[in-house]
Amino acid sequence: MTREAAAAGRIWSVSEHLDDILAHIRPLEPRELRLLDAQGCVLAEDVTVPVALPPFDNSSMDGYAVRTADVQGASEEYPAVLTVIGDLAAGSGELPTVGPGEAARIMTGAPLPPGAEAVVPVEWTDGGTGRGPATTMRAHSSAPEGAGGEVRVHRAAEAGQHIRLRGSDVQAGDLALEAGTVLGPPQIGLLAAIGRSTVRARPRPRVVVMSTGSELVQPGEELTPGSIYDSNSFALTAAARDAGAIAYRVGAVADDAETLRTTLEDQLTRADLVVTSGGVSVGAYDVVKETLSEFGGRADEGSSAAEGRVEFRKIAMQPGKPQGFGRIGPDRTPLLALPGNPVSSYVSFELFVRPAIRALMGLEPRERRVVRARLEIGEPLTSPAGKRQFLRGRNEPPAQGEAVGRVTPVGGAGSHLVAALARADALIVIPEDTTAVEPGVELDVVLLG
Repeated sequence: MTREAAAAGRIWSVSEHLDDILAHIRPLEPRELRLLDAQGCVLAEDVTVPVALPPFDNSSMDGYAVRTADVQGASEEYPAVLTVIGDLAAGSGELPTVGPGEAARIMTGAPLPPGAEAVVPVEWTDGGTGRGPATTMRAHSSAPEGAGGEVRVHRAAEAGQHIRLRGSDVQAGDLALEAGTVLGPPQIGLLAAIGRSTVRARPRPRVVVMSTGSELVQPGEELTPGSIYDSNSFALTAAARDAGAIAYRVGAVADDAETLRTTLEDQLTRADLVVTSGGVSVGAYDVVKETLSEFGGRADEGSSAAEGRVEFRKIAMQPGKPQGFGRIGPDRTPLLALPGNPVSSYVSFELFVRPAIRALMGLEPRERRVVRARLEIGEPLTSPAGKRQFLRGRNEPPAQGEAVGRVTPVGGAGSHLVAALARADALIVIPEDTTAVEPGVELDVVLLG
């Protein structure tokens, strides 16, 4: 028996197929990325703080910068009356010195002037109006005289009150972010706050998605007899983006080997990973299998099929038994060939493509949370012997006092039921050695989203 025949006859487990995929994928090389381009990426360097944050003492309130001795014992009945020597807004450069009996009107974020020891909020004062407690400040543009005159302070203040001290967030030389950190909005904000405009990170992988089949018509076009709309390329492209990739959707490719080969060669220039759907079974028009089995040259005898061509396999799972994996083209770009039925395609993405994308990003591949839940059904279910079955379901978290939640199947086991898939938020896992499942049994549930 030839090596190819032996490989074709072997039945792979879900775990074996995934492990083989991950064994041939390496994280993308880090690059210097602009901050917003780095969102969702994995940091590839330790980032230290070049300057203290905040870089200077500043006010955390709109109010008046004062010396504590000048407002000691102040009350509404006996307010401290201070001379206002100017306005301080965020970004102010030259700062007046606050001397005895003086105050400077100050806005949130403005630097604390020399001599001042605290900030009293405007609500503790008359706002310079000579009347009762103020609720707001008059805009400088409409009332510039507010920067002068007198202000009555109705409450005492302690040293440091309502002041953000220099370095109270982070000090110069502190570790801001560790290598391996996933850069979300807060991390991007911190990098900007310490003055970084770029950062070294692993880029988001570029994933090319294409469907195959001469029967496929693009949404918005008119259906002809025997044709269906191409939904897989849209679902898989959206799924790739959801996983963190930059995804490119290619229009459906007809069942023609040369067209598929040419399209793949063109797309490899912008791909870190290629995902196809359809044409991986044993039919006479399964051109993906026909084309990719030899794409990029044959592997050396004894080497992994993934090193020279795409190997097509039978996986002990339902839906999604036929799968293909290999590395093609001059850069040995990973390619995952998924079955064409919509449910099979999406389940295969969750099990194999999502982990591959995360591995390219340098993340832990297995992301989806798995919980235990009781199966809510009216009558027993059957499952094929020797196959791990993935049913679509709606998961309900445990109620108060319960150890596990409940999960209800959505639709049937058919791999064409797109509407049922759209209502599901979980995959119900029935193990390979289970052929019958009774109502109320506890099973693993893979949470989607």
